[in-house]
Amino acid sequence: MADRKVADLIKDIRGDAQLLVNDQVELAKSELAPAAKNAGIGGGLFGAAGYFGINAGTLIFVAAALGLAALGLPYWAAFLIVAAVLLIIAGILGAIGYSRIKKVKPPEKTIANGKALVTELQAAVSRATAAATAPRIEGTVANDKKALR
Repeated sequence: MADRKVADLIKDIRGDAQLLVNDQVELAKSELAPAAKNAGIGGGLFGAAGYFGINAGTLIFVAAALGLAALGLPYWAAFLIVAAVLLIIAGILGAIGYSRIKKVKPPEKTIANGKALVTELQAAVSRATAAATAPRIEGTVANDKKALR
């Protein structure tokens, strides 16, 4: 290894770093896919809850108007029953959507591996720099100053 040039060492470090970065990207993809799916389902359920809530509100207004106008039980009572059912559906969908959104978490493994990668790259650059500037004894790199005495 002592016969290798600094340029070769740095080229190896660069290749290793690219491999590690590609691995990090793949890990991030595999970790974020389930989170994105949960977020999409939760968002869709929130959208459905909003849709049913708006419809229920519309029916409540219509029921109130018909109740005041006709004072007859069949029309407005039917509208209120439908509106109550829609509000219950909206509440259930909203609760399910909220529980799905709460399951979305940051990619913890990717973040930890990314930090470890940065630390390893910094150490590799330090070692390469030290190897490039270290004094040589009999064709090998001296790793500490005691070897020079």
